Amino acid sequence: RDEFQAQVPDFVPLDMDTTVLASGVVEIALGASLIAARSRRRTVGLVAAGFFAAVFPGNLAQWIHHRDGFGLDTDTKRFVRLFFQPVLIAAALWSTGALRGLRK
Repeated sequence: RDEFQAQVPDFVPLDMDTTVLASGVVEIALGASLIAARSRRRTVGLVAAGFFAAVFPGNLAQWIHHRDGFGLDTDTKRFVRLFFQPVLIAAALWSTGALRGLRK
């Protein structure tokens, strides 16, 4: 779990390991919901997009504080990664039809 702890911002009031475990539970629940709650795909897509937005400060903290994790061992790699978070958010909205639902 050390790799994940590199992404926990300093301002999170919980212990780093607790934060990692809690976010892991949320990720698993979201993944399971995407499979099981087919009738609620748009809602799950919105929640997933919100989750991806909520963890963005962790990616930012990893870059600002020069923390290695998951092969992100240079500031350039950590910086480039920041641009993929909006892609994840867009993918969650698009793939679940939530984006189409927001337009209506």
